[in-house]
Amino acid sequence: MGLWVVAKHLYFCVNCPKDIVPNILWFIFSLGGQHILLRMWACIAVVLLWIGSAGCTEKANMSNHIEYTAADFYERLLSGKMMFLYFKQQVSPTISLFLVELERSAEALQDYGVLVGKISCKTEPVQTYCSEAKQQQHSAFLFRGGKEFLSFSLDTVFDVNSIVAEVLFAILRDEVKYVHTDADLLAMENAAKGKKDIVLGYVRSLGTQEHRSLMETAYVYGSKYQFILITGGPVLKQLGVNESSQQSQVWFLHCRVRSTLMTAVTSERCPVTRMRKALSTLNLHTFLQLLEAPLVSEVYVDPSSVPPPQFPYQLTPQVFLFSHPATEHLDLDTASTLAWRLRGLAVLLLVHRQSPAVKTPDKYNAAYRLPEKSSEVKYVTLRSLDDVLELVTKQGKEEQEEEEDDHVDEEEGSHLGELDDEVAAAVYKNRDHFQDMDSVTQLTSDNFHTEVAQSSLTVVLFYLKWDAVSMAFLTSFIEVAERLEDSQVDNIQMGVVDCGEWTDLCAAQPGTAVPFQPITAFPSVLLIRPQQSAQHYRGLLTGEALHRFIMISCMDSPVLLSTTEEVSSFLQEVPHPDLASYRPDRVLGLFKTESQTGLSVFTEAAKSLRGEILTGLLIDELVEKWAAEYAVDPPAVLLFPSWRKLTHPLVMPVDSSSQELLAHICAALLPPVPELTVENLPSLLSMGKALLLLFVGEEEDEIGRRQNQALVDELGGVVEQGGMRMERYLPCCIHLGRTPAAMSVLGSYLGSMPPLPALVVTHLPTGDEVYQYPPNTPILASSVLQWLQSVEDGKESPAGMLGGDSWPAAFEFYDFLKIMDMQDADPSPTEEEEEEEAEEVNVEEHLLTKKMPEDRLDINTKFHSEL
Repeated sequence: MGLWVVAKHLYFCVNCPKDIVPNILWFIFSLGGQHILLRMWACIAVVLLWIGSAGCTEKANMSNHIEYTAADFYERLLSGKMMFLYFKQQVSPTISLFLVELERSAEALQDYGVLVGKISCKTEPVQTYCSEAKQQQHSAFLFRGGKEFLSFSLDTVFDVNSIVAEVLFAILRDEVKYVHTDADLLAMENAAKGKKDIVLGYVRSLGTQEHRSLMETAYVYGSKYQFILITGGPVLKQLGVNESSQQSQVWFLHCRVRSTLMTAVTSERCPVTRMRKALSTLNLHTFLQLLEAPLVSEVYVDPSSVPPPQFPYQLTPQVFLFSHPATEHLDLDTASTLAWRLRGLAVLLLVHRQSPAVKTPDKYNAAYRLPEKSSEVKYVTLRSLDDVLELVTKQGKEEQEEEEDDHVDEEEGSHLGELDDEVAAAVYKNRDHFQDMDSVTQLTSDNFHTEVAQSSLTVVLFYLKWDAVSMAFLTSFIEVAERLEDSQVDNIQMGVVDCGEWTDLCAAQPGTAVPFQPITAFPSVLLIRPQQSAQHYRGLLTGEALHRFIMISCMDSPVLLSTTEEVSSFLQEVPHPDLASYRPDRVLGLFKTESQTGLSVFTEAAKSLRGEILTGLLIDELVEKWAAEYAVDPPAVLLFPSWRKLTHPLVMPVDSSSQELLAHICAALLPPVPELTVENLPSLLSMGKALLLLFVGEEEDEIGRRQNQALVDELGGVVEQGGMRMERYLPCCIHLGRTPAAMSVLGSYLGSMPPLPALVVTHLPTGDEVYQYPPNTPILASSVLQWLQSVEDGKESPAGMLGGDSWPAAFEFYDFLKIMDMQDADPSPTEEEEEEEAEEVNVEEHLLTKKMPEDRLDINTKFHSEL
């Protein structure tokens, strides 16, 4: 079991340096090519071959393997097998995320003989564990020896690392000791002297990747070494570690063998060797293997003829000292002394010059070979052992500094989780990056009117420096300005207004000289043209979407077409070379005269669609020709959706109002089964229909693409066969490859990831239930219609629930509206009451500050999703 566990870590290590395990073939070649120095590595190679052939299949079926029935549970319980189980009741977004991590941990814990599973209490009720008690719903259980061994709060087993670490920690509770004070450690050392060496690990907190690595290593080496875990306390001072340090570390205490050299160092404490690399399973395994290597190896050839260190020492420097026949014993003692100082850091070899194979000039007394550089051996003349130590440790310090730099970034990143959202975190991370504002005009109350009058189109961003979304979008806005400048687009000016600085301009009231209403939302983008009302940009806050909107806005809306060539160009050509890959929707109005009924309605609607859809207007002589070609009677509106061939436009009459015409145009431009994306989500939700969502995976080849398209076509058949019944539904598909966030959406709907494709119906007018089309059932139009009828009749059970629509503050002290209401409700206090209240507030703030890490665990339970 131990060799198998190590082998799997070597094979699946994704963060390892390239020349540790680039692939399985290299590993086998390196072993065979070097005559397999250690027999155990041959065994591992065989295991790796087995893993490579079977591992993918196991991963693919893991989701199905962890679903247990009540009968499965009792059978395994009676067998005495170790099981880590969760009894699923109501599925919330927090629970759904845990279930994803539970599936990921199944394969890892399988290596240690622990079965991982989940049991649905709705279909497989298990007495005691399927009760309505809150602690049962938020706990997972470890069973051992036919009974419950330990329960875990989901707050402590929140991801695959914490699950594996906590379960192994529970299993190894008798093997892995926990110490807090130096007296505790001294007692452990005294008990281990002459028996076992000690591996002492410090982790910043339980449930981390480092904690998992230490527990996995303890599982393999627990019978050989005494493992001790510390997370803080006075013992850190004895080890020379600042208690505020966030960097995990490992020390090896040499307690088993008491040599003369060790006794000279100390008579009471076990000598200590610190692991200088970051704590990971592979680094710790390599460190322990290195400490088991001979203290000094003696060779009788030139250092250049000595092969580089083999696995698992290939990342370890080699140090060579030269021995003369006259001082052979003294040289060996010197080498042994130095080897103790280099223990865990380098491999030391003593080269005997008495051999005729040694050709190195006498002026050199040492040599070294560094890993990952080259196989070249460098010869030096050193005066003391400290020079050798400095030579080798220099590299170690450089690597440690790199790790500390990475750790500082991680530590800084760990604080980002305390910010409101990912946007705020990204802005905070780039807080030292100053924006280059040369490509935009900084507008103020003094120059606003002058600057706007100089250009036919001015695009203005109104932002606040302290608003995270504003600052994030400001970067994209500047990139668009630079892109327009590089494209040499004329008569477009990009400007910004800092509303925190120029409040009078942003809050200007109607009736003043500014052509817009007061700015109340940030960031806001307005397109301003002289003598016209400002146009709001309501698209995505991304550079690509804004750039596309601006380029389309440069065209008149509607474009007056007077020749056949102009009409053909309007329908077929791209509006601008920068939009060559974009195919916009087009709308063409046909009116016989300028006074014909409906022309003003169409013109008003076209102005509202500016920047989003290309609109054209055809009047007078050419109208009859195009009306006859498409068999319509003017006045009429022709729609050319981007998803439809130009030869088959959609035809609609002119409505009585521009708002009705806008609504009809937007609905008609949707394909029968639109692909739901982040960009069109708001407009689709605004239609107020129930969503019939088809989730499809990313295609690997043309066959997969055709299969997905066939599913979408079948969903379109549901609309055709359903007729008026389907008016209440909006069928659409979500492509997980193009919209990765859809995976989290689907998981939050159902509590776990089902096999794809998956069909669900949600946002029903009757409630927040989510219904899933039976998995592994062919998606056919007739079957889907029958299933929808069963849902309407109440014959189907919901598979999940939508999150609540509330958007509470992340913490109680962020709920400023509640605080203001409380202040308004309280009468004005006296001076004495104010002093007492101030003391109470200070105490409350202190308690809230202390409770923040615990409160953060409940943030996800206040989940809300647009979907």
